[in-house]
Amino acid sequence: MNKKLWIGSDNKIVPVICMITFIVIIWYGFSIVLNAPWEFDKAKRSSITLSTTELVSQTWSQKRPKLPAPHQITKEIWDTTVNKKVTSKRSLIYHGLITFYETIYGFAFGTGLGILLSIGIVYNKATAMSVMPWIITSQTIPILAIAPMIVVALGSAGFSGLMPIVIISMYLSFFPVVVGMVKGLKSPEQLEVDLMKTWSASKAQVLFKLRVPKSTPYLFTSLKLGMAASVVGAIVGELPSGGGGGLGFRMLSGSTFGNTLHIWSGLFSAAILAGSLISIIIIIERVVLKRMALET
Repeated sequence: MNKKLWIGSDNKIVPVICMITFIVIIWYGFSIVLNAPWEFDKAKRSSITLSTTELVSQTWSQKRPKLPAPHQITKEIWDTTVNKKVTSKRSLIYHGLITFYETIYGFAFGTGLGILLSIGIVYNKATAMSVMPWIITSQTIPILAIAPMIVVALGSAGFSGLMPIVIISMYLSFFPVVVGMVKGLKSPEQLEVDLMKTWSASKAQVLFKLRVPKSTPYLFTSLKLGMAASVVGAIVGELPSGGGGGLGFRMLSGSTFGNTLHIWSGLFSAAILAGSLISIIIIIERVVLKRMALET
């Protein structure tokens, strides 16, 4: 029995480990290729001939490499989380918390807006015909183009700091919720709806007793997509805001001063943040669906 369990877990873990190992090996190889020209140029100016070992060692230890090696990024993340005070603007935790709050607020507002719009679309044909095309069209506009416009417009109206970034985050996160919930609320079969009507159920009862429970799996799928989009929106919103905080601001400052370690450490921190928040939604999803007897 234990052997079967071990084999089952091994079958899931081994491919992941193999893929990660392959990516890391390729990454180290590209870091040598991209960082080597600087080392060759430095050796030429100093009339030094580099051995292969020296070339590899130096390309993996440059202070401002074109492509940092994985261990450099890991060290940078460690130094800026463990070895820095949380209140320090050099701390990744400090910037991560700013992005976290922006993400949560944007996600909450986006989810609320998405659910309300989906209910309106399902229950009102005029809303479906007039609003849904605009919702779809809104997502064709590149967020990098519209983000500065939102920041400038809200700034001129007296709204600065967190508000513009939250709105940009909300703008990206509400769309998956609308699409998923519309499909979920329409998922009950017509026979089920007709049966509710024979019991003299009101529209509110049909919504909360039939459509909402049926749409729960769709909702959680949408929430996972919306959370990922919300993190992206928060980071993109930090770029033109110049607020002085957040993972997006840290990546922008790293790009400005040519510090690729800041860029990559901020990028990985954003991925960890998004993965952690999505993992929380997955845990909640499993608990809720099991209690609703929708998942065995």
